[in-house]
Amino acid sequence: MNVAERQKPPPGALYLDHVSHFVPDLDAAARVFESLGFKVTAASAQETPEGPLGTANRCVMLEEGYIELLSPTMDTPNARRVREMMARHRGVHMAVFGASDAEAERRLLEARGFAPGPLVEFDRAVPGGRVAFKVARSAPEKMPEGRVQFVQQLTPELIWKKKDVNPMRLAAVFVAGSDPAASAARWAHFCGLLPLPYERGARLDTARGSVLFGVGPQPAIVGYALACSHPKSLAARCSAAGIAVARRRRRYIARLPDAAGGALVFG
Repeated sequence: MNVAERQKPPPGALYLDHVSHFVPDLDAAARVFESLGFKVTAASAQETPEGPLGTANRCVMLEEGYIELLSPTMDTPNARRVREMMARHRGVHMAVFGASDAEAERRLLEARGFAPGPLVEFDRAVPGGRVAFKVARSAPEKMPEGRVQFVQQLTPELIWKKKDVNPMRLAAVFVAGSDPAASAARWAHFCGLLPLPYERGARLDTARGSVLFGVGPQPAIVGYALACSHPKSLAARCSAAGIAVARRRRRYIARLPDAAGGALVFG
């Protein structure tokens, strides 16, 4: 099974598919990751059958999952929502779970009281064709930490290309709030997973990747963790790029510059 085929979860399972930085300047955010040795894809505008969404992205593709850099490009309702979220804090504003059937997940969200809108079909042009995927998400007020949604990848072979894939895995997303246990219970209800105790907070484990909950001043998605085979080398690249790195047990923690924002944990 190649890397693209591994991104589709089996029926009934969820994967941690990707996280998204909402950024004011795509190229500036991409340069942050390129300075750390990551390969970043070219810019691509997002569309639905109704027309442009008003946002574009560049991506850091991983062996499991990916990191999205997302920026508003015009004045649309979606772009205005992105700008509003960027005004709250710099960093990661979206956590996305991969599913085999987005419409089934949308129906479950409705049954669980998350007031989802209709299933949305997205596409965007990339070299070799158009990436297509379906998204189900709750009403914004139901998940105050940010955009939390399900995606069904229809054409993973168009974005997980061998030349673009970085040898790392998206391992976890970090969520903050005043009551980690309550936040974890709500996310667990959203996903249909069982919350577990973790350090001073809680965690959810999907079939691939986890969500970790801790205390913070406001509800937010504050960062994510990557699994890599050479963390010392990445830590050295962070230091060379002027990004401070702290060591905690077997992991490194880097606070990314404002052009990208958020905390990057790796080990």
